[in-house]
This record gives sequence, C-alpha cells and structure tokens, in this order.
Amino acid sequence: MPSPNATFTELVTTTFRKHRSKVADNVTRNNAFLKKVKSKGMYSTESGGLSIAMPLEYAENGTYQRYSGFDVLNVAQSDVLTAAEYQWRQIAIHVVASGRELRINSGPERIVNLAKSRLKNAMNSFNNNFSFDLYSDGSLSNQINGLQSIVADAGTGTVGGIDSSSYPFWQSAVQSAAAPLQGGGAVVPSATTIEGQLMLPLWLNQVRGNDKPDLIIASNDYFSFFESSQVSIKRYTNDSEANAGFTTLMYKGCPVIFDGNSGIPSSRMYFLNSEYLGVVAHKDADITVNDEVSPYNQDAVVIPVLWMGNVTCSNRRLQGIIKP
Repeated sequence: MPSPNATFTELVTTTFRKHRSKVADNVTRNNAFLKKVKSKGMYSTESGGLSIAMPLEYAENGTYQRYSGFDVLNVAQSDVLTAAEYQWRQIAIHVVASGRELRINSGPERIVNLAKSRLKNAMNSFNNNFSFDLYSDGSLSNQINGLQSIVADAGTGTVGGIDSSSYPFWQSAVQSAAAPLQGGGAVVPSATTIEGQLMLPLWLNQVRGNDKPDLIIASNDYFSFFESSQVSIKRYTNDSEANAGFTTLMYKGCPVIFDGNSGIPSSRMYFLNSEYLGVVAHKDADITVNDEVSPYNQDAVVIPVLWMGNVTCSNRRLQGIIKP
C-alpha cells in the first residue's frame, strides 16, 4: 500500500500538470497588464543566461543625407543600438502538509481534498502577490521591477541598467496634474477635467502614427472620474478584457481598465504601449512544480512551485502616467 506522502505528492503534481494551462490563465486573469502582455505575444521564456538582455534603439542613423551628383556621401558608422539588462528575479511558493495531516487524511477522498485545497490556496496566493509585484516599484528585496519602476512618477530612475538622468531618451512620459504637459496652472483631477485636460494631452504626446497606447490602467479614483465623464456616452468594450472580468471602458479605441485591488497605487492612470513591454520567464521555472522535499528535522512534505524572470521594457518613452 502506498504511503500517504507519496499519494499526496502524486496528486499535487498530476493535478497541477493536468491543469497547467488553466493555472497560467488564472494568473493572467488576475492582472490586466499581464493579460495584455500575453495577448500581444510579449510573454516569453528563455533557457538561461546571466541576465535578460533587451536590444533597443537609442538614436537615429546619422547618415541620412540630401545630395546631388558627385557630392561625397556620408558612410560613417552610426552607433544606434544598445541593450537594457534585467536581472533574473525568483519567486517560490510551497504546497506543504505535515505527516500528521497526511495520516489523518489517508482515505482516498480525504487525501484528494487535502491536495486540491492546498494547491488551490497556493495558486491564489501566487496570483495575488504576483499581481502586486507587477505594479510595484521593485524596491523590495529580490522583487521584479513593476510598472511603478518602468513608468515612474518622475519619469526618471535606472531601469534595465540604464540611468535615465544621463540618457533622457530612456525617460517615461509624465502628465502631472500639478504641472500639466500643456502648460498653464494646476489641474484638479475630477470628472470634468480627467479627459480633456489630463488624458488628451498625454495621449497626443504618446502617439506617433500607428504607435500609440493600447492599454490604459486606472486606479479606483481615476477610473471613477473617467466613467463619470462618460455618463451619456459610455463605451463599454465587449472584447476579451471584459470577458476576463475586468471593468473596461474605451478611450480613442484603447481599453481603459479598472484593475481593482491589484497593487496599483491610488490616483494614477498608466498609458501603456505593450509593443515595448514584456515578461520573460525561465523555461524551467515558469510556475513549475519541483520534486517534493522532506525536511530532515520535520515530519512533513514540501512541494516547491517556482517562477523566475522579470518584467522588461525596450522603450520607456512610449509609456506614460497621469498623477496628481
């Protein structure tokens, strides 16, 4: 007769692997930013390396030249490429059961219920904390760099190893109600000012042809302002964002999403261009169940679930924020 430990471990691992795609989908549905990244194919895996390198253009080719006849042409090499370097960050969550629990729940139905309940709790905990990290400023120990780092309140800071104070091309756009992009005096965020005086100037600042924001994520208060401004012409989307459970309006064809209690700071609205954002995970640690571990000094079973990766950005200039 197999031991309860072996049965518990087998149930956890087989249940997890059987529902692997569903688990990953639930993580996506827990965060609007991650859902957009995945839907654009910007969630990827890598097999290794000391860090995650993202090539990026930081200057134009300087050999553009108008000429006539036998004019000497400019064939000088242009230094136009560099790379942002993101460090691997690691996350672990464990499905744990004591020997006592396993022996008490040794009946077939009981061990199944124990395994499924522990796995479900672990995945819910992962979803909630990972969502918080995705909106974070990355200041906690070993934390991924979230949106508050990439789209910082000041638009500056060091991201991907590049100091934006030294390289202004790497600064994100900031629309501050206290000092608006369009000039003039301070704007008090409200239902009457949110669209025309705060959103529109930032939108115009971020558009270059077909390159424009494709996701706007708002905190409770700013989403409420925007919704109230649309009282007579509310434009709810019926696409995948709404189907995933996110409350969504539209602004110039771009989804405006309220992401709930997900870690997004209050009084903020992020204008994101997901073409230049991504999440990279290691192929061997992408919400992956590892083999069980039995502590030498405890009567217990520990099953690690691991994730390793980071959030990446290849163009901060096209990411923007509205703040007080």
